[in-house]
Amino acid sequence: MTTLKFPSTKRKLSFLAIAVLGAVSSSWASAQDILGPYIGGNVGQTKADFDNDSINRRVTNQGLKINSSTEDNRDTGYKVFGGYQFNRNIALEGGYFDLGSFNYGLNTTPIGSFSGSSRIRGLNLDLVGTLPLSSQFSVIGRVGAAYAQTKANFARTGAVAPNTFDTQRKDTNLKVGIGLQYAITEALSLRAELERYRINDPVRNRGHVDMASLGLVYRFGPKAQTPVAYVPIAAAPQPPAAVYVAPAPVYVAPPPPPAVMVPAPAPQPVYVAPTRPAKEGRN
Repeated sequence: MTTLKFPSTKRKLSFLAIAVLGAVSSSWASAQDILGPYIGGNVGQTKADFDNDSINRRVTNQGLKINSSTEDNRDTGYKVFGGYQFNRNIALEGGYFDLGSFNYGLNTTPIGSFSGSSRIRGLNLDLVGTLPLSSQFSVIGRVGAAYAQTKANFARTGAVAPNTFDTQRKDTNLKVGIGLQYAITEALSLRAELERYRINDPVRNRGHVDMASLGLVYRFGPKAQTPVAYVPIAAAPQPPAAVYVAPAPVYVAPPPPPAVMVPAPAPQPVYVAPTRPAKEGRN
């Protein structure tokens, strides 16, 4: 059976998620982007990839030979989530996920059997980036942490030592994803996503679960303002400014000097010669 190679696929998903988150800072918003809180849910197909060899080694170390093995690593999973859109490119999203159950079994010689089932559920917190491609389509990428509880039920019979027990494991691991979003209306969008959850199984050790899903997102916040190019408004022509012409200087003759009053000379005394009296009787 051909399985996904964890290291190479994980790196590809990580690179895609980081590329989207790095590119969104310079992108333009689509017309229907809305800021504020939102809720949503996805449902889809899950596929697990665990280290089954760890179980096989334990069985063969008991001196048993494995005749055949079976596994069912596919199931239906879902998630519900809520988030907050800080701007047209970045959101923070948290939610609950259930990845389903995955089974493994084997038969041995001497006659014996082993069977187990693992159920995976948990909580996640992701940073989500959006890169609009058009007014309705956007690429989304996510990177975050998943707190997963893996609860396992196992049964052993025959030579494998009869024993039935339950066990569980809780761990926080990396979670990445990428998807495509289509805006049906300004508030309602359709999402198609591929996500990878890194999981620690109680018996099969480290592995991962991929989920391909479809979902809906409903946004409550106000619509983001789309940048509008600034076009300056031409100012109305103004009449030419009046030219001030200074009046020609007018020559004003200085006033004449004040007249000098020269006092009139005092009148000179007039000499009057004495007159001789006429001699009487002279004829």
